[in-house]
Amino acid sequence: MAWGAVITCALVFLGIAWFDKPVYLFMREFDCGLWRVFDFLFDAGMWVAVSGIVLLVFYIKKAIHNSIRFRNSKNEPSLRALVRDCINKVRNSYAFFVFCSVVSASLLGKLLKILIGRMRPIFYEALDKTGFVPFSTDWAFNSMPSGHTVATFAGLVMLGMLAPKIKWFTWSLAILVGLSRVAYGAHWPSDVILGAFIGMAMADLVKYWLRRDSVDADK
Repeated sequence: MAWGAVITCALVFLGIAWFDKPVYLFMREFDCGLWRVFDFLFDAGMWVAVSGIVLLVFYIKKAIHNSIRFRNSKNEPSLRALVRDCINKVRNSYAFFVFCSVVSASLLGKLLKILIGRMRPIFYEALDKTGFVPFSTDWAFNSMPSGHTVATFAGLVMLGMLAPKIKWFTWSLAILVGLSRVAYGAHWPSDVILGAFIGMAMADLVKYWLRRDSVDADK
């Protein structure tokens, strides 16, 4: 992961200084209606909503066969006890791994968007302007990293690790979504590169942490 971070940083700096503009203009030639569908389907909010709904269904299914534990050690109703019961029932599900991966990666991505404050390509196409406005919460200055790419790599790479037989599909789809963000005109190539690394890294870290936590809890 350390070498991945070094390579990613190098590519991001090279992109900003050199290849972002030509690659962006080349990719824009491949814009099509499918990317608008991707824009809707692979949004971070959509990832969280879908995985959250699947988690809820999974929890209800578990609760039907095993009683809900919502009382604490003093036999009093407790929200904390209910949350703990929910986590215990769903912690081994794919949906829980994907949910945690997407949420953690997206939060980090959102923080970096604000800190970096990169102008979106729309400024380049309309005004021939590029640059950075750090600490901005405005959508127009939140280009790096690509939020769709962060969430999609976090979710699909996690699914690929949990189900290796479909890894070829999850990785291919994640890469296609990343490329679509450039063709759609929403991001620079280096935005996508950084977003992909964040998604992959967080998926790996979350999987390691949840597996270790699960083992500790079962002891």
